Amino acid sequence: MTFEWLVALRYLRSPNRPAVLRLVTLLAVIGVAAGVMTLVIALAMNTGFRQAMRDRLLGVTAHVNLKPISSQGISDYRTLMMRLSATPGVRSIEPAVYNTVLLSFGRHARGVVLKGIDPELELHASDALQHMVSGSSNFTPSADGIPALLIGRLLADDFDVSLGDYVTLTSPQGNLTPLGMLPRSRRFRIAGIFDSGFYDYDANWGFVSLASAQQLAGIGDVVSLLEIRVTTLDDTQKVADELLSRAGRGFTVTTWMDENRALFRALSLEKLVTALFIGLITFVAGLNILVVLTMTVADRARDIAVLMAMGTRRRQVRNIFVLQGLAVSLTGTVVGLLFGYAFAWIANRWELIPLNPEVYAIPYVPFHANVFDSVWITAAALAVSIGATLLPARSAARILPVEILRFQ
Repeated sequence: MTFEWLVALRYLRSPNRPAVLRLVTLLAVIGVAAGVMTLVIALAMNTGFRQAMRDRLLGVTAHVNLKPISSQGISDYRTLMMRLSATPGVRSIEPAVYNTVLLSFGRHARGVVLKGIDPELELHASDALQHMVSGSSNFTPSADGIPALLIGRLLADDFDVSLGDYVTLTSPQGNLTPLGMLPRSRRFRIAGIFDSGFYDYDANWGFVSLASAQQLAGIGDVVSLLEIRVTTLDDTQKVADELLSRAGRGFTVTTWMDENRALFRALSLEKLVTALFIGLITFVAGLNILVVLTMTVADRARDIAVLMAMGTRRRQVRNIFVLQGLAVSLTGTVVGLLFGYAFAWIANRWELIPLNPEVYAIPYVPFHANVFDSVWITAAALAVSIGATLLPARSAARILPVEILRFQ
């Protein structure tokens, strides 16, 4: 231990310090700890929201969507899928038919999003159909030829339907008759109920086989788009550009980042604003350290003069008070990090803070503490604290021993 550290720690541990100085020092430690802990919790919550939203979105949506520019759909989608499957970075490609239909059961009726899928391909790519509450993801028609329908848990609760019930789906793309355009309706059997964990999908989505969706929409062997999932998320845009190049003219691509840009931009802005405003707590704690050191310089002026008279350099005196403030800051920072990460882990592990999934899309507040956040939080707290030590440390180094010891 260096001479400066030895004296700095002795000042902090001295039992002969005035009671008010000990109290202010304790408040400075608590202030730094509170600022660091609050910042860790806030950033962990923001990161948790971001990761939870991303994971749930990517569990039920594609990384890249390849769409035709025209509204006629993709007719030669099988050939196109074979051509695009060799693209580097592509993990899977699934055709899909989307349609907004009216779901009717008893006296209940509501519009839902109906997605027609290839069951074999979709089961290996999407997480939604891998979390079945009841039933199975088997799209085999019943013995009387009624096609299967899979719906979300919240939608099933809303309509009070269960396995084996029959519902009616009505498509606005109807048949042209002498009486005008008549909607096309078809009965479906509830074969499974899934719980994706994402409110919008569990409350408003249904899955049927590709052939059933095409028949209900009356579009023939045509799909709305191709959904592509990539091997590495960071390469999504690069893979999307390559897919568009290989698909040729008449197509456009969108990535999961494009379709949810507003959401993730809002979360990033919220993280920045949170860090700035909660960081003010650490700034106020730095002012407490300034007060502690200023009072210490005034209280220990005679001791400083004696040290300087015995040969202590002004640089060493300055370092003593810088290190004293650094010790206060380090103690508060370590305590704040420990309590912050402990609270984040406990709150995430036992889901302590519930949320309304209809508003936030997830049932509880997720906390995901990031190691990188702790690095810059520690650096910021130490920087503020060291900045607060410069003025009193400089004042201590300018003490003239003769002026202090003249009347002693």
